[in-house]
Amino acid sequence: MRDITTSKEKLLKKIRKALLEKRDNPYPYLEDLPHYAPPNESLEELFAKQLTSISGNFVFCENQVQFIENLLGLAEERKWRKIYCWETNLQQILSDYEFPYFETDKNFENAEVGFTLCEALIARNGSILLSSANMSGRRLSIYPPVHIVLAYTSQLVLDLKDGFNLIKEKYQKDYPSMICTVTGPSRTADIEKTLVLGAHGPKELFVFLLDG
Repeated sequence: MRDITTSKEKLLKKIRKALLEKRDNPYPYLEDLPHYAPPNESLEELFAKQLTSISGNFVFCENQVQFIENLLGLAEERKWRKIYCWETNLQQILSDYEFPYFETDKNFENAEVGFTLCEALIARNGSILLSSANMSGRRLSIYPPVHIVLAYTSQLVLDLKDGFNLIKEKYQKDYPSMICTVTGPSRTADIEKTLVLGAHGPKELFVFLLDG
């Protein structure tokens, strides 16, 4: 009786043979190579341009005083009264300047603004890198209709892989269980292909970049 070898069996045989024959990686430094040409502008300029292009708001601050002044002006203009902040380092800054905020989740369903820190800013696409290691968890960046992020120029990186490297250096063996990126306000175009902001999360996103 003649053996019949199917195309699938032939392919599996080649795969098994390839796995048994160990070879050196022909591109050992591929991950270290840049994926894009270097930008012609600073990381701050690139991030600001990319963030605003996806309906985000960017505010650069030279120091904490300028940050608080800009934040106060924005809160007064928008008449925000229920700003929630759960991260100790951010609470300290707000408390130093007597800026009012909610430090617990009491009446959280009425929150107008969620105020958080971040792990990194990705200049290439204007994204914000968040993790479960932040005390705000996921709720502050998702539930309130407005999400405000305070970041520092030292957290600006070009690509996503550079952001992951920052997290690895920061946490070492205590790597966060959840890492996510926020790219502009929540949006969807599922209904009649009409773009709607705030469908599944905040409809406004503000990034305050503090020099330091």
